[in-house]
Amino acid sequence: MHHGFEDNMTRWGSDAIAETLQALGLNYIAINPGASYRGLHDSLVNVTHDDPRLLLCVHEESAVAIAHGYAKVTGRAMGVALHANVGLMHGTMGIYNAWCDRVPMVVLGATGPVDASRRRAWIDWIHTSQDQGALIRDFVKWDDQPGGLSATLHALVEATARANTAPCGPTYVNIDTSIQEAKLESPVPDLDIARRGAPLPGAPAPALVREALQLLTEARHVVFLMGRLSRSEADWQRRIALVERLGAAVVTDFKTGASFPSVHRANVGRAGYFPDAKAKAAIADADVIVNLDWVDFGGTLRAVFGDKPVPAKIISATLDQHNGRGWVKDGGAPAPADISFLNAPDQIVAALNEALGNPSLAPLPACPEPARVTEEPMTPQDIAALLREGIGKRPSCLIRAPLSWTGEDWPVDHPLGALGYDGGGGIGSGPGMAVGAALALRDAESPLLPLAVLGDGDFLMSASALWTAVNQQVPLLIVIINNRSFYNDEVHQEAIAKARGRPVENKRVGIVMDEPDIDISAIAQGFGVTSYGLLRTPTMVRSALADALGVVGNGGVALLEVEAAKGYAPSMVQSMR
Repeated sequence: MHHGFEDNMTRWGSDAIAETLQALGLNYIAINPGASYRGLHDSLVNVTHDDPRLLLCVHEESAVAIAHGYAKVTGRAMGVALHANVGLMHGTMGIYNAWCDRVPMVVLGATGPVDASRRRAWIDWIHTSQDQGALIRDFVKWDDQPGGLSATLHALVEATARANTAPCGPTYVNIDTSIQEAKLESPVPDLDIARRGAPLPGAPAPALVREALQLLTEARHVVFLMGRLSRSEADWQRRIALVERLGAAVVTDFKTGASFPSVHRANVGRAGYFPDAKAKAAIADADVIVNLDWVDFGGTLRAVFGDKPVPAKIISATLDQHNGRGWVKDGGAPAPADISFLNAPDQIVAALNEALGNPSLAPLPACPEPARVTEEPMTPQDIAALLREGIGKRPSCLIRAPLSWTGEDWPVDHPLGALGYDGGGGIGSGPGMAVGAALALRDAESPLLPLAVLGDGDFLMSASALWTAVNQQVPLLIVIINNRSFYNDEVHQEAIAKARGRPVENKRVGIVMDEPDIDISAIAQGFGVTSYGLLRTPTMVRSALADALGVVGNGGVALLEVEAAKGYAPSMVQSMR
């Protein structure tokens, strides 16, 4: 590993830690500064010279969300540094989101000296915890609090490999301040990093592949439930080929993003946060159901069949069994399977395709043109149509969408067309994930327009994440659907009021954000973002969008704050009723 100083210069433990992070190829570390890793901070700046590059973030939850968004595009872990116990507590929600979304990241923690005799007065005491990793152990893949420098370096290698091993997830290494700030008294161990990466997944069992093929080829009606799948173009094409070869139907999930082209004739229903009536009818009629890592597969079966046995044969491909925890219930309801593959789902698609022989793919029709919007107030569906109209034929990546949208509002025709939700349903992750995904697209020199459509509540919880995008010159278009409310809960409060015979008009108390109205555009402008004030009409949206596309094309960050009609029911809540 390259050293930043000559061999006769004094070197420190954090220098070796920084060089190890560089050798691991993490590219970036999203950081909110803190004294618990002041030694590592110095080494990353002066020894490895910002490789990994530091991304200054205004809040730790945004730092974690940026790494989350980055991994959703690249499939690789990014680094996050969280200061002591206080930074870890700030970042906890973001770590939970990454866990539920099966997204890799390496979280670097730190603590005041474990040796109490070395703690500075007051500050080291409140920033030191015993077994700090216990705060998040139920929703990380692996954590460690090494006791020496050699163990720390080995832990970083292990954490990176485990984070990037499917099923992916966050890992955590807590590095004692004393280890960082101790002088190096002996040579750094050879870590043999090249031989310690993420292991390749095992091949599907041939006997199970043959069994699955027999079921699929003899079936009358096959339905694929497309869940957490890769962003690979080759995997995307193989999914299309397999579905066409079998004449199967497809149900997709807006939570997990683009997994299959919206305009393909095999699609049933609208991709939403829950299957709609058409999708449920197709599942009910199937004689073979294929679960490709569908989120809460058991819950979906229960929504279709109730407590009755599922009459269809079930083929399941998921690695989710490896991520089970007692405290976390994100795996969902228990689900049956007649053939169960302990493999990543795209591995099974590839194996089945190889056995069947890939057909020539039929050309896909173009995505339907959006409706022309002329009236206000605008619904979220109107806003989707206006955005599609303004963006035109330019390919885009919908990094985040509001709960009120479905695949009908935003059709996709490539694997990065939409990235889905945040995994854990923690409001406030949207801005940071938007920045991280846009950063990954910029670094890949992708032609895709980075677009995030957020609710006003989501934006206001972590708006400061946008400062990092401006600071790092990350092109990004943000659209805020502003209904001045945490509206999802208005629908819930209305349902409760009706069930209990109470005044429906009280549903907005404690939910609406007015008196005074919040100036979202002014907040964005304060972080250096180009914004246009509250846009109340389609004409205003069209004009601002045209300018915003120019800003983003020149490497800037632009935000459209669009006033939304009240009184609509988000698709997520409608499906839950």
